[in-house]
Amino acid sequence: MSPESPHRADVAFSDLAARQFEKLTAAQIHRLDRALVAISVRPDLGHPLRGGQLRDYRDDIDGVRVIYHVTALHTIVISGQSGCVAGQSLSAA
Repeated sequence: MSPESPHRADVAFSDLAARQFEKLTAAQIHRLDRALVAISVRPDLGHPLRGGQLRDYRDDIDGVRVIYHVTALHTIVISGQSGCVAGQSLSAA
């Protein structure tokens, strides 16, 4: 990584998010990947949810929503909330 490149946080999936990820199509994974890169560079992109631990990132252009939290070691953990599939298209596709 060059000195001009921003540091990227590691990304991990909770068990629920990993199961949700397995159900995504190749196109959904591609869109999710772009969102995860953005979040890994700027973990503050998402809006805090109630309680302040979880963050909600939405990309309306790609139709992606990611619920996540950042650990003390700056790892992004994708939560996979019940009723919200990590990387699920916001529009009915």
